[in-house]
Amino acid sequence: MQLDGVDAIGCGTNSDAQTPLSGDLVEWADVVLVMERIHKKKVSKKYQPLLKNKRLLCLDVPDNYAYMQPELIRLLESKVHKLLAL
Repeated sequence: MQLDGVDAIGCGTNSDAQTPLSGDLVEWADVVLVMERIHKKKVSKKYQPLLKNKRLLCLDVPDNYAYMQPELIRLLESKVHKLLAL
């Protein structure tokens, strides 16, 4: 998904993710989006000091889709546009 004026990096909350979330990525971001509430809790707990003055938002999307699955892409596009008021 491409959004004008938005730079984004996809990453995961687990250490075995293709691109694991790191403190550097949290510092780089203005907004951190997660799929599920459990991810939000995990990120909030691990990176609490780095999240000051940042938005940590949950998309409420079950993390059970295949990578780049068309249904997931459509759902993410809809949720991201609403949450970021684009």
